[in-house]
Amino acid sequence: MFASPAASDRPWPLPLLRFLPLPLLQPILTLIGTQVAKTQPDVFLRLGPHALKSFIIDPTDLPFVLVLKPKPEAPSLSAWRRDNAPYSHARIAGTFLDLFDLIDGSLDGDALFFSRKLRVTGDTEAIVALRNALDDVDGGVVESITKAFGPLAPVATITVSHLRRLGGRGKNHE
Repeated sequence: MFASPAASDRPWPLPLLRFLPLPLLQPILTLIGTQVAKTQPDVFLRLGPHALKSFIIDPTDLPFVLVLKPKPEAPSLSAWRRDNAPYSHARIAGTFLDLFDLIDGSLDGDALFFSRKLRVTGDTEAIVALRNALDDVDGGVVESITKAFGPLAPVATITVSHLRRLGGRGKNHE
């Protein structure tokens, strides 16, 4: 298991998430999953047989994990307390910003893995398929996610930029 960074080492909004009731987060995660499925359906189709598997995305500096079930006809993304997470076929763990930038294609997964900033367990073939599917996305998944917020998309984009800046990152870094 990873040791979580001290609260003082995290960008300021992240420690506040420990108090967030997960049911409040679920509508946002549903919106994100729906938007990505609508704007980037090939992501799920490229997974082939792995689309029926479940993945735990474990931001080690947050008090919860995300469970991704990428079934093409009904993908889902949900938040679970780490100690209550359901069974998954694979787990990808790292800091929130590393995972976020990984799905956006602005960080190299191999570099993160070999520097031990990213840990994968379980069905590595499924994880590689997910990574390859995300790598093939035009425009990046984060752009699809921010667009999901409709008229609030500019606020979502600014929030993403702010989090990256707090984490010591610009928009495009490697």
